[in-house]
Amino acid sequence: MAKILGNFHLALLIGLVLLVAAMLGLHQEAIGDRLYWAQFLRFVHVFAGLLWIGLLYYFNFVQIPTMPKVPAELKPAVSRYIAPAALFWFRWAALATVILGLLVAEMTQPGYSADALLLREGFRTIGIGMWLGLIMAANVWFVIWPNQKRALGLVEADDATKARSAATAMMASRTNLILSLPMLYCMIGQTHIGG
Repeated sequence: MAKILGNFHLALLIGLVLLVAAMLGLHQEAIGDRLYWAQFLRFVHVFAGLLWIGLLYYFNFVQIPTMPKVPAELKPAVSRYIAPAALFWFRWAALATVILGLLVAEMTQPGYSADALLLREGFRTIGIGMWLGLIMAANVWFVIWPNQKRALGLVEADDATKARSAATAMMASRTNLILSLPMLYCMIGQTHIGG
């Protein structure tokens, strides 16, 4: 069992096989329906969102508060190995979440994204959630990631620039933490409370 669960790729593959089994076992008759695939895309959108926001919470609840307590000789392990890997998944999950969310909206109802982004009646709740998600994703790609590359030494920068970049990335990450709460409320609220 340790060989299976100790191998990330094998464990992920087993999860995907079980996903396909659930799809075929529970909804085989619906698989040819366009709305089924819209709902499947919603599942993938939620998965990507969980990965993105889960990593946002990891950075803000665990890594940032813990780094001052990490002994100096151990900090390079975080900045050279853990943070770059986490930031890889963080930024690509953000992009996937946005793209999949827009695809789900359009597959569900053509014009849905435009109605939501224009905050039209019946779409305000999801529209606000979408705007917050777009702002957060832009923050990931255009503020957090460029600054983290400098702060972590992935691109050349002097020590003062690294320190400023680290502070900027942290503030942008905290901004996303703040925005994530109303964003999640709006994303869930549209379906369960209304627009």
